[in-house]
Amino acid sequence: MTYQIGGKNLNSRFFIGSGKLPSYTVIPEMVKKAGVEVITVAVRRIDPDAKHENVMEFIPGNCIIMVNTSGARSADEAIRIARIGRELTGSDWIKIEVETDAKYLLPDNEETLKAAEILVGEGFHVFPYINPDLVVAKKLEKAGVAAVMPLAAPIGTNKGITGAALLQPIINEISVPVIIDAGIGRPSHAAQAMELGADAVLANTAIATAADPVMMAVAMARAVEA
Repeated sequence: MTYQIGGKNLNSRFFIGSGKLPSYTVIPEMVKKAGVEVITVAVRRIDPDAKHENVMEFIPGNCIIMVNTSGARSADEAIRIARIGRELTGSDWIKIEVETDAKYLLPDNEETLKAAEILVGEGFHVFPYINPDLVVAKKLEKAGVAAVMPLAAPIGTNKGITGAALLQPIINEISVPVIIDAGIGRPSHAAQAMELGADAVLANTAIATAADPVMMAVAMARAVEA
């Protein structure tokens, strides 16, 4: 069953990140076998002059690119990266990541909200990555974001749904889509996120560090479908 998000009609509710992959050459097969339609790409990883692998060359044309502002330490930096990302990719889907905490890479909700308000005003479809906080989620919804992306656990930990009691109110109380992001380490975690009522799931580290990234992506996608 299709659903609408960010002005697009999608079939798959499983999104993937492109960071940490052993090689970008696995992306086409991953997309084909897992049915992926949305891929996040960090602007700092886009190099049009790369002599070996430029991530943009491996993303199928039918995929939606969600530009990622990872590395931003403030709202101003996130806004600048988002604008550069749109120029480089032609995509107006922006995942706002503002992480003032360099150790645990936890999102700064206050700076994220500032960036979201400005980027929505500039016509971007904004997908803010946040600590699960219902009050912030409601403010982002009011600002006009396309969805909110609360973390399940800190980035890269693969711990799964560690804060269901904080995620559930967001899922229950806001009308924009909720995409569970960060910390999804197993297909069972992805299924649990959907059981909570999330609209979609995004995973990266668990896929990139798997012995077989393509098969892990397929397993995640099937868990989301289930």
